[in-house]
Amino acid sequence: VQLQASGGGLVQPGGSLRLSCAASGRFFRYYGLAWFRQGPGKEREFVAAVSGDDGSTYYADSVKGRFTISRDNARNTLYLQMNSLKPEDTSVYYCALSRQRFGGTSSADYTSWGQGTQVTVSW
Repeated sequence: VQLQASGGGLVQPGGSLRLSCAASGRFFRYYGLAWFRQGPGKEREFVAAVSGDDGSTYYADSVKGRFTISRDNARNTLYLQMNSLKPEDTSVYYCALSRQRFGGTSSADYTSWGQGTQVTVSW
């Protein structure tokens, strides 16, 4: 499975962006998906995940209430809607796929990664 992330850019604090992640391959609907991010000088951290069966979602506390993860299985696409963005959200955002129905919050549980898309929140 190959993943291609897009949708990053420069946005002012309080603004919104929607990231997309297009996947190739079969059985997309059964796999757990997630977004991670890595800021300058920081380790990669979990942002949000969505399961491959009932679409259950899980969020890091830092983004809960502001970000929404979703998937369109017909289009083999994962999304991350980001609202009320803050400067501390500035990072490279990566989409990831797990062979499990729900991959969890550890990057070690994900086997396929997109190339990353830069999100910069600044005046």
